[in-house]
Amino acid sequence: MIGTLVNAGALVGAAGVGTLFGDRMPARVRRAMTDAVGLFVVVLGVGDALVTFGDELGDALGRGAVLVVLGSLVVGGALGGALDVEGRLARLGERLRRLAQRGAATDDAGRARFIEGFVLTSLIVLVGPLAILGPLREGLLGDWQLLAVKSLLDATVAVAFGGVYGVGVAFAAVPLLVWQGLFWLLAVGLGTVVPDLAVTALTAVGGVLVAGIGLRILEVRAVPVADLMPALLLAPVATVLLA
Repeated sequence: MIGTLVNAGALVGAAGVGTLFGDRMPARVRRAMTDAVGLFVVVLGVGDALVTFGDELGDALGRGAVLVVLGSLVVGGALGGALDVEGRLARLGERLRRLAQRGAATDDAGRARFIEGFVLTSLIVLVGPLAILGPLREGLLGDWQLLAVKSLLDATVAVAFGGVYGVGVAFAAVPLLVWQGLFWLLAVGLGTVVPDLAVTALTAVGGVLVAGIGLRILEVRAVPVADLMPALLLAPVATVLLA
């Protein structure tokens, strides 16, 4: 689990740097940094989502590839909405905020800033193929190179967000440790290799969710991405069963 620990440490350290120097940066600079991250996240998500129309899923599922990806997102969104995943994540952020700021006077704007930073950062570091494939690869092969790459990406996001949202960004390390730790334990316990087709389906669905995060960062629309996260598990299973 070395890779996940490095990932969490990089996130906390980068968020600390962003929080420390955030107030010294003009608002336009912080806004530009956030917009840059948002645009890149949209492009990254679209690039992954286009795998839906690629040869690998097409050869295995034919025209049904699009329906599998879309169906997983719709069903996953229904399940996530019923379970209120987004709301639970926000409430977790509020509990962490109270723990971190116990005894300190915080206004409504400060609370909202903490929670939004926690939720947005959590979504970015949890959604996407690397958050699953990284710990799976480390658990199966002992190779945490993918998580090293993810650590660099997450640190960049944390610096930018730390300057805008403050210390709440650092607390995203908590769900990161839990989420990636679970997949690491799963890989170690099962000792099986994830089929390539399942990885491709995961990439396609993860790309759509990542694009949704980008739209949220850019304040185009507050897409409840957390409610769609069950699709990350449904799409690979459905693909393998139908192939």
